[in-house]
Amino acid sequence: MSIKEKSGGLVAEFRIFVARGNVMDLAVGVIIGGAFQGIVNSLVGDIINPILGIFAGDSEALAAMAVQLPGGGALMLGSFLNAVINFFLMAVVIFLIVKVLNSFHRKKQEQPAPPPSPSQEVLLLTEIRDLMKEQRNV
Repeated sequence: MSIKEKSGGLVAEFRIFVARGNVMDLAVGVIIGGAFQGIVNSLVGDIINPILGIFAGDSEALAAMAVQLPGGGALMLGSFLNAVINFFLMAVVIFLIVKVLNSFHRKKQEQPAPPPSPSQEVLLLTEIRDLMKEQRNV
């Protein structure tokens, strides 16, 4: 098998892989998650930090809160706190979205399938039975 045949097979496999709905769903999820991250950053930076800033002096002081280390470095506790709050909010929202989607899937699975239509034999036997009843009544 030549390299060209292998790459053609690989390209064909990749096309099949990309054509599946899961890859497209994942791409949409990543894009929406990136956009949602901006909302969460704004929520933390513009709403939560000013509220927490009441205790630290102001929201700028909270974000810049650091512990100086002997040697010139600093532990950026304010930035770490912002990252933890962002993570927590994103985790809660994703949990709620997954929970709602799972409940939709469960409802969809709980709906019973309609009963199958009777076969031709059953229909013919029913028709014969009805005709025999009519003949007895006449």
